[in-house]
Amino acid sequence: MHHHNHYYGQTHILARYCGLDDEHPPRIRGYLQHGWNVGCGWNPVHEFFAGAWRYTWADANRRRGHALGRRNYHVVGAPFLYLMELEPDLGVVPEQERRGTLWFLFHGWEGGGKGGRIEGDHARLISEIRDTETEPVTISLYYTEFERAEVRRAYEKAGFDVICFGKRGWNYEGTDRRFLYKQLETFRRFKRVAANRLSTAVFFGVAAGCRPAVYGDAMELEGDNPVFGGQARIARLWPEMLGKDIDLAAARATTDVELGRAHLMPAAEMRMLFDWNPRD
Repeated sequence: MHHHNHYYGQTHILARYCGLDDEHPPRIRGYLQHGWNVGCGWNPVHEFFAGAWRYTWADANRRRGHALGRRNYHVVGAPFLYLMELEPDLGVVPEQERRGTLWFLFHGWEGGGKGGRIEGDHARLISEIRDTETEPVTISLYYTEFERAEVRRAYEKAGFDVICFGKRGWNYEGTDRRFLYKQLETFRRFKRVAANRLSTAVFFGVAAGCRPAVYGDAMELEGDNPVFGGQARIARLWPEMLGKDIDLAAARATTDVELGRAHLMPAAEMRMLFDWNPRD
């Protein structure tokens, strides 16, 4: 139905979970949430086909959508959690062998031209990371920042390892269906996950066993829509997920809610929900 469903290879993961072709997965007849979201699962100006179903990770997204007068929601849980079930051993190391911090810079998006670019004080952020982290740091940049030499080189010159997990794809082209596999494998080697904004990666890291931290210059995103309420709203609703030393039990409880762990479903139910059962 919509190319966003293929972002990060999410439809591919769900197809594999259902026992179907994960290289060329069937299309989802609706809209699948592709990242953690403080609203109803999508950006405020996302266009929907009339009558289409909206598949969210968490029930809170459904409730917010209903509060806005929107309908046709179904909560399915985050595809990343299904991937963890499919790959229980991928990248796993003994707890005592986990090392370092995997640090995610808040990223822009494929907005065309300068649209969707982040701007902020990278030097100040680098200084704060150095003052905070006690073990080696690996910086993860989304490709929109990795391909900006001035951003990438700032972190390389600071002595950090800098990695990029690839592209999420656009209009069904360039989708790296192993994107989340690579993230999961990497998370399971690190002791901490950190970022300068509460984000999808922080929740994925916690789910994969990392201790979380969210601190530093949150940066500015060109064209950021104020409808979501900005950082002030996040601080009001998720204060337990912000800081340099976050309570792990609280973070895990919140992560389970935000990723919809209680709403994971059997493969047979998902095939029925998505109309993926073979027809006679």
